[in-house]
Amino acid sequence: MSRKGWLEYVVTQEDAGLTVEQIARQKLSVSGRMLQRLTRSKGILLNRKSPYLQRQVKAGDRVLVRVAERQQQREGTSETDGAREAARIPVSILYEDEHLLVADKPAGMLVHPVREGQNGTLVHALTAYLRDKGEQAGVHPVHRLDKETSGAILLAKSGYGHQLADRLLREGGIKREYLAVASGVVEKEADTITAPIGRDPRHPTRRRVIDGGDPAVTHYEVIARAEEATLVRVWLETGRTHQIRVHFQHIGHPLVGDAMYGGNSRLLRRQALHAWRLSFAHPVSGDEIVCTARMPEDMTSLVTRLRL
Repeated sequence: MSRKGWLEYVVTQEDAGLTVEQIARQKLSVSGRMLQRLTRSKGILLNRKSPYLQRQVKAGDRVLVRVAERQQQREGTSETDGAREAARIPVSILYEDEHLLVADKPAGMLVHPVREGQNGTLVHALTAYLRDKGEQAGVHPVHRLDKETSGAILLAKSGYGHQLADRLLREGGIKREYLAVASGVVEKEADTITAPIGRDPRHPTRRRVIDGGDPAVTHYEVIARAEEATLVRVWLETGRTHQIRVHFQHIGHPLVGDAMYGGNSRLLRRQALHAWRLSFAHPVSGDEIVCTARMPEDMTSLVTRLRL
């Protein structure tokens, strides 16, 4: 970064002859869609001036791309009662830099609004957090967690950060691991569940294993067993909606507390599922980022009561 909110690339001798557009796309990983937005808003510079994108560069030229948000208010994150309400909800930050942020989402909090006027979401809370720091940053979820699932979630602080992280997600570069309490005694020490998932035609939000559904692969290993339940570590090869919950129901061990999929809600009032570890190679620096979120009190208490 040569100045706040901008990413700079100094053209090498090997790059000489490439166009400004090629430098932006190949060296700074700017997507075509983002390049169009930057061009319209004078967010791409060559030696501090707005260039013609097909202009060829020479060694020593400096190409700058604006990566910070120009507007503080983004869709679903306006300065309303929602942001003020969410600001009162403590959210732990597990990692943060100028591009990305990993938060520890509490159970019971939506990641983002799903209908107009919805308040108190994680996006609201983080918008308020960044506003209080004086940052005019957007909040862009890179992946999702169900409302009642707690734990680590990756978000981007700019459109540039979002496109980089989204590419990382699509290429399988973001590793997510979960802790879950499954009903009953899971006999296998470790296994892989491979079963396609689609919408349940009898329920507006429920999913089910169904022929012709989207391919879904879940890996797990047993950590501890008790008479009523089993504590498992779970990691995903795909990221379908409700995937862990559906797959454990499919093998006859719905998650404790997961009433939608047949879990016993007497022991816990939400599904016993926590995103405890998230790791990835940073798309800008290449550094390995590893974040862990402590198991929340309700699941810790459950594990203690069940003697897992």
